[in-house]
Parts: sequence; structure tokens; C-alpha cells
Amino acid sequence: MRNPGPGRASRRALLAAVLLLPAAPVLAQAGASGVVETLHAALIGVMRDARRLGVRGRLDRLRPVMQLAFDLPAMTRIAVGPAWSGIAPDQQAALVAAFSDWTIATYANRFDGYSGESFATTGESTLANGDHLVRTVLNRVNNAPVQLNYLLRQGQGAWRIVDIYLTGTISELASRRAEFATLLREGGAERLTAELRRRATDLLRA
Repeated sequence: MRNPGPGRASRRALLAAVLLLPAAPVLAQAGASGVVETLHAALIGVMRDARRLGVRGRLDRLRPVMQLAFDLPAMTRIAVGPAWSGIAPDQQAALVAAFSDWTIATYANRFDGYSGESFATTGESTLANGDHLVRTVLNRVNNAPVQLNYLLRQGQGAWRIVDIYLTGTISELASRRAEFATLLREGGAERLTAELRRRATDLLRA
């Protein structure tokens, strides 16, 4: 079932506001599609200014938007899977911090230039458990478009992204779970935390 969400005009206002105001008040007003479109507007802005910003400038620009658009603690729990409940609270907090830094560094590294790309929202549906699925497409010049579907969950009055489905069906977090499980077997939460920190550092050297 299609969620009516904010109208087209109000979504355009949200997209314009993300370039002028702190992310918090913008995303606090947004429906599920509005959260995704605000994130996309920030990504396009970073891509257009990528060379001047450099990777660390892109990181600084994206961090506040991503921390509000994504439920990074929930995403960490989902990626770790059943082993999460057996990890001590202080180690859970360290994992959330490392996973968050790695996720944001990945975007800062990946969105490193602009060649006419654009995002388009193609639909939004409500799932049986109340989560929303926002369907989008990344249009690329001289390349096939890429389907990116976002799973969002509402908590404390705000919609937050909890997973991304690459090519529309492949859960990004599910694809990480087997890899994370191997690292946890090798050395527990400390091993996984250290690996995520190493990867984030490597991404920012680019």
C-alpha cells in the first residue's frame, strides 16, 4: 500500500532545506521517502563538490546527515546477527562506533565525483510489520541505472534507514553477516571492531 507521506512540494522544500539548514530539523519533519530524498540530495551535493572537499571533507559533510538518516546502532545489530546478544555492552558500544565510522567513510570514499548522476524515487510501500520500503533508482550517464531500495523503521517519531537492498533485492547487511561472523569467531568483538576501524582508516587515505 502506498504511503501518501509528504506531498511533492513539501519534499522539494525538504531537499532544498538540506543545503541550507542543519540536518536534524529537516529530517525530523520527513516521511520515509523524504528521509531518503534528503540523503540523496546530500550525496549529489557532495559529488558535485567532491574534488574541492577531498575525502575527509566529504566525510565531514556526510556525517551529520547519515547519522540522522540511518539507524546505525540498529544496522550494527542486524549485521552482527544472533551473536549480538552475547557481546558485553561496552563492546557493543565500541562496535556501533566502529561500524558507524566505517559506513560513513565508505560513502565518503565512494561518492568521489560527479558525472551527471541523479536519483529518482519510484515508489514507497508499507510492509506487514509497519516498516516502509522506499524504491529508488540511481541514474548514470552511459551506464545502466542501479536500483536501490531502502528499508526504513519508525522510532521516537522519526523514520530511519535500517537496510539497503542493492539491485533491489540484495540486503547489504545480510551480505555482511557471514563475514562478520568469521571475524567474531577469530577474535570476538575486539577483532571485528579493530577490522572495521582499519577499513575506515584505509578508506580515508584514498
